[in-house]
Amino acid sequence: MKRKITDFHQDEFQHWVADLDCGHTRHVRHDPPWQNRPWVIDDQARKQKIGFELDCVECDKTAAYSECP
Repeated sequence: MKRKITDFHQDEFQHWVADLDCGHTRHVRHDPPWQNRPWVIDDQARKQKIGFELDCVECDKTAAYSECP
């Protein structure tokens, strides 16, 4: 389920985490070649991603569970 990024913070390992408008969070790592997100390591580029939509895995799980009989 698509949710908008409202802010970013770093976890206890200094990895960047996106705060989503649903209240959930999602890690947004730059870890080439698996995850190519160079914007994560630049403060200005991160700020430009505020409002960008990401898939929220937690909302997807909740929606799938609530649709089960």
